[in-house]
Amino acid sequence: MVQANLGFLARTLLGRPTCLIDRGAKLSRHARILNARKSSEHIRIGAGSFVGGELFVFAHGGDIEIGRDCFIDRGARIWSADSIKIGDRVLVGPDVNIFDSLTHPISAAQRHAQIRSIFTVGHPAEIDLDERPVSIGNGVQIGAGAIILRGVEIGDNVIVPPGSIVTKSLGATESRTP
Repeated sequence: MVQANLGFLARTLLGRPTCLIDRGAKLSRHARILNARKSSEHIRIGAGSFVGGELFVFAHGGDIEIGRDCFIDRGARIWSADSIKIGDRVLVGPDVNIFDSLTHPISAAQRHAQIRSIFTVGHPAEIDLDERPVSIGNGVQIGAGAIILRGVEIGDNVIVPPGSIVTKSLGATESRTP
């Protein structure tokens, strides 16, 4: 924990954008905050939350908001080129991927140009990755290895089984009395 927090502190002191962390939120030593935008305000972690995975916003756009008392496990990858909003008390298992874009252009020529830009000057400030926002409700549990794709809305208290590939929105579970 200390090592990640020292790296985070060093990047902050150097003036590099990282993220905004509410009271009681923590980053594990395995957490990676990759912010290609010009402001730390594009990645926000709510009070009491724990991040052990990777949060990344693209240079041309992207916004990640993690609610209160969430747990993002080690190996989880949340990449935003538009908007990813995670509610309160959400559990994201290990090796989960949440993407609000295609992450790379479909065209081989455009994909090559994007990679060339990343290697020479950084992530391009203008690019179309067919972005669509992702919204995850309160109390959601996302099992290990699940993949949440662009444009998906997950309602409150939904459980996403391990290894699932979610391409369409999922409604909230109904409470049932025995």
